[in-house]
Amino acid sequence: MIFTETKLKGAYIIDVKRLEDERGFFGRSYCKREMDEYGLNTNMVQANVSYNKKKGTLRGMHMQVSPYEETKLVRCTRGAIYDVIIDMPEDSGTYKQWIGVELTADNYRMLFVPEGFAHGFITLEDNSDVTYNVTQYYTPGSERGIRWNDPAFNIEWPIEPLIISEKDQAHPDFEETNATSKGKQLV
Repeated sequence: MIFTETKLKGAYIIDVKRLEDERGFFGRSYCKREMDEYGLNTNMVQANVSYNKKKGTLRGMHMQVSPYEETKLVRCTRGAIYDVIIDMPEDSGTYKQWIGVELTADNYRMLFVPEGFAHGFITLEDNSDVTYNVTQYYTPGSERGIRWNDPAFNIEWPIEPLIISEKDQAHPDFEETNATSKGKQLV
């Protein structure tokens, strides 16, 4: 596995190190020992899949708060997505900064999302599947959301969203959330 640290502390792009021959290639998509060497939380307890019928489907920005903060290992297994994370821990040196990474079935790239980060994606192709392993069980009372186009972050999405759930459209602005809704459920 090839680990590339991003500008956001603890967030990594992980590429499969391919051993290629005439049959194709072989590579690891998960290795606890290698991830432990980078100090990454590998206690995955749940695996999720998100099937998205149409290009332009946007999901996010989602997170769970303490004590149910989760890390995620995200990969697109069919199609293509633009995956976005926002650094939300206030004591972080990159608080409120975001990155976006193109994950495709062809590039086998993964994104390691640290605890406390908000996560979302937009599909770049029809029929895109996204898998993510997480370190916490889904806990409804601890979920939070940030609006995908909140001006506090100015995320540059590569295409205009065509499909967004009512729930994701209704997330409050961050500044309002930060100032008046700390500790309340925001989704």
